[in-house]
Amino acid sequence: MDFGLKGRVALVAASSKGLGRAVAEELAAEGTHLVLCARGEEALAEAAQAADTAGDGDVVSVIADLSDQTSVAGVAAAALDRFGRVDVLVNNAGGPPAGPFESHSREAWRAAVRLNLESALELSRAVLPGMKDRGWGRIVNITSIAVKEPVDGLILSNSVRAAVTGWARTLANEVAPFGITVNNALPGYTVTDRLLELAAALSEKEGITTDEVRAGWEASIPMGRLGEPREFAALVAFLASERASYITGRSITVDGGRARGLL
Repeated sequence: MDFGLKGRVALVAASSKGLGRAVAEELAAEGTHLVLCARGEEALAEAAQAADTAGDGDVVSVIADLSDQTSVAGVAAAALDRFGRVDVLVNNAGGPPAGPFESHSREAWRAAVRLNLESALELSRAVLPGMKDRGWGRIVNITSIAVKEPVDGLILSNSVRAAVTGWARTLANEVAPFGITVNNALPGYTVTDRLLELAAALSEKEGITTDEVRAGWEASIPMGRLGEPREFAALVAFLASERASYITGRSITVDGGRARGLL
């Protein structure tokens, strides 16, 4: 299937590892020009090289802290300076710390909002005017199955990603007349560094091994296994494509059937 992405420009946030990197490589394979960003210079350079190898588009990497508004603005400016436009924005950021409500300070809540909500707001604010002018655009927000079924011990993530969902659903209606779609892609238990960190935290809390934690997750998934980042990235690439032009305001899970709700 031709996704119609060759020559388009995509900005993929937090793209040095895990889901963000997988999305970048998937879009690169479709011939998309890429702007990647992350805090770690070495990992970002490796991701940029992998994306460059995966496709024939240009790849630009920008070191940035997505919890800092000035840094976020710098990423958007770099994209617009290099390519003059952003056609596809993939909002993504690392998950906030695990723990129950009373373990998180006021500043921890503020940090989670800055990282997971405000970064999406500010990147979208920067690229939407151009998308409107051209009458075409795609915004895909990487959130979590936690917005459908809150995950115990992840109160920060559950709360802030739900806020992203509400914002995105409202924005989708506002920008639909301009040919812009806004959707959320919800990963389930997928093999990433973040999942390994959560497994270690649960292992310590419950006094079991990380293998037992993983086995418990797998038992809750109808497909009986954890997801791979490339499987998630395929959905994001489709939502970013020309073929997905009539899909907007949706939150779509990639979770092996784990979420049991009807919608």
